[in-house]
Amino acid sequence: MSENTFTMRSWQEDVVSGGEDEPHYTHAHATFTYSGVIEGSSTCDYLLYYPGGQTDGAGATSPGLERIEGSVDGRSGTFMIKHDVGFGEHGVTGIWQVLPGSGTSELAGLSGNGTIYGASETMAYTFDYKLAGQ
Repeated sequence: MSENTFTMRSWQEDVVSGGEDEPHYTHAHATFTYSGVIEGSSTCDYLLYYPGGQTDGAGATSPGLERIEGSVDGRSGTFMIKHDVGFGEHGVTGIWQVLPGSGTSELAGLSGNGTIYGASETMAYTFDYKLAGQ
């Protein structure tokens, strides 16, 4: 696995259902810039769960979908990943996987999975991947 970074460029979060002092969930739309084995930018959407009266996910995981445009190991194209993230007072941790069949152009046939972790606008990721023909 390789270690790399991504940086949040924007974050818009809105309550979908529930109130601040009760269990509720939100929709977050974010954009990121990647560097390392993935070079490029992305858009991502999360559904985030908050237990009542708490400002973090308290160990719960939340799903997300992200479309990345750029390159992997020097090959250009786009691909989609599915996230399962947890967040709390110590930051964000999560796992993700490339959605089968989502790679385009030179990234057609891309497969793999990784992790994310950190507590700032720039966080680390790992990516264990296989490109078509390898």
